[in-house]
Amino acid sequence: MNKIRTILSAAIVTAVMATAHADGNLKPFILGNSEGSDMASAVSAVKEKLKAAGFEIAGEYSPYDTATIIVITNDELKSAAAKTDFGAFGAAARVTITKGKDGSIQVAYTNPEYYGAAYRMKSDLSGINAKLASALGNKGEYGPASGLSAEDLEDYQYKWLMPYFTDRLELADYDSQAKAVQTVEANLKAGKGGTAEVYRIDLPGQKATVFGVAMKGTKDEECAGDKYIMDSIDFKKTRSTGHLPYEIVVKDGVAYALPAEFRIAISFPDLSMVGSNSFASIMCAPGAIQATLEAAAGGNGS
Repeated sequence: MNKIRTILSAAIVTAVMATAHADGNLKPFILGNSEGSDMASAVSAVKEKLKAAGFEIAGEYSPYDTATIIVITNDELKSAAAKTDFGAFGAAARVTITKGKDGSIQVAYTNPEYYGAAYRMKSDLSGINAKLASALGNKGEYGPASGLSAEDLEDYQYKWLMPYFTDRLELADYDSQAKAVQTVEANLKAGKGGTAEVYRIDLPGQKATVFGVAMKGTKDEECAGDKYIMDSIDFKKTRSTGHLPYEIVVKDGVAYALPAEFRIAISFPDLSMVGSNSFASIMCAPGAIQATLEAAAGGNGS
């Protein structure tokens, strides 16, 4: 009987995912099954489900009282990231537990296929999607109304003259990979620029490490703060908490980050340029985020 239930569950998950991708487009987030109305209980339950599904919990972060982000990875995801230049940006998935304004708990996770395409990863990540859907449920992808094709994501640009994935910021340059990793980790531990380390993932067979970076926002760089930004642009009923945290990738002795005009836009591709809850409301973010990450990386601007 248990075997039959397992087969039926797998069939349902496959059918839901096939329907979601029927138009060939992808969205950044996937809504999972609800976990009651208590945050602490929901976080605990989600963690247990992730561990049972074989995921490694790399870190955890609560940017504000109503949200917890659980950062996960596994050997399959790390291997896929290691096969692609700068695939380290996609070495983790983010599972979020967010309390909505109505008191309900929203469980969601980043769509590995969406971000895999955006970060130009060549591996098929549908298996990661299936494992997450089996563990947490799949009530459908969300984000922009129409979604984006894999081809559009691979060459994504928010607007003309805005950066592509390849237009990475070089935050700091060191004599060795070991020195670069050591410096970034020490600076995050020290809270340089109002930052903190959320997670660290080292890629197999590559001189590449990705750090998840919490940004609290300082007096001088308030606009870099995670809460400041999300209060401005994460306004829909179903929250896009999985945009956080930001990444610093250390590769071959150089610390890199994605420019905010790309990194924010890839999570919120339907965000308007002007008006309420728009990019105009966080015009100060790109410069503030770069300065904050440079401080964490130990760059010249720190």
